Amino acid sequence: MKRNRMANEEITKRGVLIADHSQNMAALVAVMLRSLGRKDIREAYDANKAMTELKRRVFDVLIIDDALDGMDGVAFTRKLRASTDCQNRLVPIIMMSALPDAKRIAEARDAGVTEFLRKPFAANHLLARLTSIETNPRSFIEAEQYKGPDRRRRTVDIGENERREAGKAS
Repeated sequence: MKRNRMANEEITKRGVLIADHSQNMAALVAVMLRSLGRKDIREAYDANKAMTELKRRVFDVLIIDDALDGMDGVAFTRKLRASTDCQNRLVPIIMMSALPDAKRIAEARDAGVTEFLRKPFAANHLLARLTSIETNPRSFIEAEQYKGPDRRRRTVDIGENERREAGKAS
């Protein structure tokens, strides 16, 4: 049986932090990651422990539940993205949620979440998000109202129809 592994842990050279209030769910996600070839996996079960881990060492990916104890995932993401003293403020974030609606997914995106997973999900869904992070890295944007990965997923050549002043000047 051939497993779908990424060569030499390309995405998670420095590890993955799973932040979920449910120890069972965190353990399940860890099993999925191990089946994909990941080895360096840490778990945190509340917002304080997750932030402590993020300040302690560098991670390549944060997988966070929207219903994290102590602070929901969207608020946690906003706090992390604004923490200029945290070495992981630019880390790609995959948010998991059991009952997300379009509004909540938009809030997560606007807070700086990189990818989103609806629970329940399979290892191949997680692999798709990890692969997206690796193959399509997005620039980090710092603006007054937003700090996080560029929300645009593709670039479009608009030719000579540029209407913005900044676009005309170049």
